[in-house]
Amino acid sequence: MEHPDAQPRRGRSVAPRGRAARPRQAEVARLAGVSQATVSLVLAKKQKSITISDETRRKVLAAARELGYVPDPAASRLAAAHNNLLGVFSFTATFPTEVQHSYYPFLVGVEQEAASRGYDLVLFTGSSPGGAGAGAPEALGRVRLADGCLFLGRHIPTDQLRRFVAEGFPAVHIGRRDELEGLSWVGADYASATQDVIAHLARLGHRRVMLVREDDEAPASTDRERGFREGLAAEGLTGEVVRTDDLAQELTAARMRAWHDNGVTAFVAEETDTGGAWRGLVAAVRAAALDVPGEVSLALLGSPPSDLAADPVPTGFDIPRRELGAAAVRLLASLVAGDPAPEPLVACTFRPGTTSGPANSTAQGVS
Repeated sequence: MEHPDAQPRRGRSVAPRGRAARPRQAEVARLAGVSQATVSLVLAKKQKSITISDETRRKVLAAARELGYVPDPAASRLAAAHNNLLGVFSFTATFPTEVQHSYYPFLVGVEQEAASRGYDLVLFTGSSPGGAGAGAPEALGRVRLADGCLFLGRHIPTDQLRRFVAEGFPAVHIGRRDELEGLSWVGADYASATQDVIAHLARLGHRRVMLVREDDEAPASTDRERGFREGLAAEGLTGEVVRTDDLAQELTAARMRAWHDNGVTAFVAEETDTGGAWRGLVAAVRAAALDVPGEVSLALLGSPPSDLAADPVPTGFDIPRRELGAAAVRLLASLVAGDPAPEPLVACTFRPGTTSGPANSTAQGVS
């Protein structure tokens, strides 16, 4: 039986045209039906405190023989050359003021945990203005200077990260990334936190709620929408989701008033790097001259942009960014050591705020 702490199975790499593909650990893992981390431990004999069953070991060795797998000497030398350096690479510029509130706590947690474990940090700035850009082939290649690397960003270059995964380079993404098989990640429990917000609105008497989110498939957004829909179902509420990248056209004063006239008494927005959904929602409510929280309640699934800190504190939840940064370092350090230990989802903290109140009785009577 595979060890319960095994990581998800990793994706298959694609060889360049014109030459035969060298079988990789990812292919051995797929054939054996185990994780690549398990394959690495069996083939490198780095089991340490992890117990791997004889059956699992036999499956891995049989799959390796069937595929003709032999270790890549260059990769083995690279993996063995530990410098006590951990990399940090963001697919969004890390330090502009409009997103500083988002990334700074992550980096604090990363730095503190890395220091406690004796690692130095290397910040790769390929995404910064004037840098190579995250999409440039050489940008991600430089992270191999470190023993392993943490990655941050809403949208990621999956092809380049897939190569890291296939080659066994220790990599951890801060935020859920199930779409890239085998990539390790740490994440916040956005779904449960969103359900808590919906339950709070239900206790205030709201029966119809609307979610505003960006029109993409970012895991953080889909997790929040899942929690929104599950929350509605659990509380017996009705609602709908507005997905848009054109907030000015979608969230107009006229539409806000129409939604309110049709019984929507609470609006919920997701947090993104730019805060666009929350900004658009707040602007539309103000343009519609709807009183908050007298006529409508608002909630933010995350934290407000730093430039809106003087506004009323929104109902919602706080993301444990510092804890996520620390958890990411713990996971990456375990991968570098060849001793994988998955981190659980980190819980968010409910924030009562001042933007929610009892549902407007007149609007509640509209069918």
